Amino acid sequence: MIFFSKKPRKINVTRKKEIPGGLWTKCLSCGELLYNKKLVENLQVCPKCDYHFRLGAYDRISLLLDEGSFNEFHKNMQSKDPLTFKGPSHYPVKIKQDQKTTGMKEAAIVGDGNISGKRVAIGVTDSRFIMGSMGSVVGEKITRIIEYADEQKIPLIIVSGSGGGARMYEGLFSLMQMAKTSLALEKLHQNGGLFISVLTNPTMAGIMASFASLGDLIIAEPRALIGFTGPRVIQQTIKQELPDGFQTSEFLLEHGFLDMIVARAAMKETLAKIIDYLPV
Repeated sequence: MIFFSKKPRKINVTRKKEIPGGLWTKCLSCGELLYNKKLVENLQVCPKCDYHFRLGAYDRISLLLDEGSFNEFHKNMQSKDPLTFKGPSHYPVKIKQDQKTTGMKEAAIVGDGNISGKRVAIGVTDSRFIMGSMGSVVGEKITRIIEYADEQKIPLIIVSGSGGGARMYEGLFSLMQMAKTSLALEKLHQNGGLFISVLTNPTMAGIMASFASLGDLIIAEPRALIGFTGPRVIQQTIKQELPDGFQTSEFLLEHGFLDMIVARAAMKETLAKIIDYLPV
């Protein structure tokens, strides 16, 4: 018995055109698909939910300092391998990989420049380089820029973007940088210097437990993750539910740890006003 007398119709399937790669970025907060050019124009901030994407150290410098005013110090300072650390990725190999990825020699850059014509000393840590963790070179560069601000009697600004703390590859050589940077800041404080600490997403662990928390003024970008240990580890340890928004900028402002939260687009202007109000 013939059920179908007609020949089945041939259906032409047209392949969907693929979107070229590298043109769009998905917001990590709201999931919105963002055109990269527009995202750059908006300073890497999602226009829909105001999520602040991470910025590299040199991008951060360009955002905050007057064009052409930055003078970088100690650019070629590099970490050694004091423990001859061996693991899934040996320390020297990891350093070379991140140097290639970031175009930086280490996780911090320091120097001086101008903010709205006002000279400042500045340091920035970058989470793309071994999570911005503090080894001997990062600690040394941060300490030197603190001492430079003290000698020159100019304001000090350190922008922290470090998801890592003391760098395990260097053991105690890394841990001692927490004390060293803190002591340098104490001397700056005693001599009447001004230190503005700017916290970005993320600022965690040994960085947070040392210089990042010692500002005369502590400013954060919106919705940054800030703390010592991550909320998941804390919750697993104490076996309790954590409050909503725990360890975010907004939570810490509400509980008195921060002085203010400033959107990225307003950061340079805000820093310039603070320096005007609080001259060294």
